[in-house]
Amino acid sequence: MNGILLVDKPAGWTSHDVVAKLRGILRERRIGHSGTLDPMATGLLVVFVGKATKAVEFAEADRKRYIAGLRLGLVTDTQDTTGAALAEREASVSGGQLEEALASFRGEISQVPPMYSAVKVGGERLYKIARRGGEVERKARAVTIYKLECLGRDAGGDVLLDVECSKGTYVRTLCSDIGEKLGCGACMSSLRRVAAGAFSVDEAHTIEQIAGLAESGEAAGALLPVEAMFAQRDEFVLDARRERDCRCGRPFDADIPDGEYRVKSPAGEFLMLARAEGGHVSSIKNFF
Repeated sequence: MNGILLVDKPAGWTSHDVVAKLRGILRERRIGHSGTLDPMATGLLVVFVGKATKAVEFAEADRKRYIAGLRLGLVTDTQDTTGAALAEREASVSGGQLEEALASFRGEISQVPPMYSAVKVGGERLYKIARRGGEVERKARAVTIYKLECLGRDAGGDVLLDVECSKGTYVRTLCSDIGEKLGCGACMSSLRRVAAGAFSVDEAHTIEQIAGLAESGEAAGALLPVEAMFAQRDEFVLDARRERDCRCGRPFDADIPDGEYRVKSPAGEFLMLARAEGGHVSSIKNFF
């Protein structure tokens, strides 16, 4: 069984929990995922099965889109509502004040990774240091916020944000920084990933649905081909000679513009992601 499985992760599960469960359901050891979601988060987890695990590295760089809850006035040690409260304040923020704050976080920004994260400092995960009550200096890093809009408020009164961001962005840190900008403090109260790269949570399956499909022998039908990861690249179909070169790992010549291509056999099999430069084509990653 090989392909990409879009999973709607439930709250309370780690991304590792999802992978472990799927290994049992699908009876396949080679399963990985891209874009880790915290246990409190729900939504799209892109899972790679079988030979498709070779594509995980390409998915990590994809843009992600989230719907996040912003709780104004509450500051916690984890920057979300799962943590211990450090401060609680009255928060009276107008729509204009909120928009002004959001505008300052659009585009490329500098973000300091939170202590409760898997980032390593001195060879140790930050969350392990934080759980011992420690704190260390972290280097700020550049991330990009492509979209940051207010969608209104949820039933509990928390602000709902539509966030589209680059790899490495911590949405809970973004929420905390917005609260600091407003002067009242804030933390993340909910998080749902709705898109990652070309994939949408609308196409995703719940764990229960996947288990049902596996029981009826239809799980393979839920898998997308690994080629779907590269749908935005142009397609290049080989002739018989170039296919032989490709399968033997040899670069070959082709009169095509420079760029990245989905390379396919004459029979339509997706063979590799390749780069063309100066009329020469070489493999970035083979999938045959």
